[in-house]
Amino acid sequence: MPTNLGDILLEKESTHHETKSMLAKRRKDGVRDENIRWWMNRHELDRKMMIKVDDISKLALFTKLREQDRLSEEEAAREVKRYFPIFGDTNDTSTSHGDDRPLPFEFKDRINVYIQKRSQTDPAKYKKEISESSSFNALIRKEVKAGNV
Repeated sequence: MPTNLGDILLEKESTHHETKSMLAKRRKDGVRDENIRWWMNRHELDRKMMIKVDDISKLALFTKLREQDRLSEEEAAREVKRYFPIFGDTNDTSTSHGDDRPLPFEFKDRINVYIQKRSQTDPAKYKKEISESSSFNALIRKEVKAGNV
């Protein structure tokens, strides 16, 4: 894949129906042009490595919750979803629905900036909001609608 795939997609959006449809789904969730460029202009290996690092972090928490905290698989999976963003096909409702559905990968940078900002400005309030949300994805969707992400 070309390293300027984001630019290519944005350029084709006005003339290519499939590209327009694909980007429209992402825009519906709040993805902006700069998010598409940030994610899709990266080398494919870079994107895949970021996804793997996220997977390792989620697995580490899941394992800790199962082994040390003695949570069931379902409880541990629910907690992982509460503390980590889950990215993927936003139309995939096989494991979650509504605001808990996967987030577009293009949000990754905005979410990282949001996490850093929130954890530094008012960590207690941030932790409370996370614990009160059905998932981290639901919190992010709420914050996107409020203009905070």
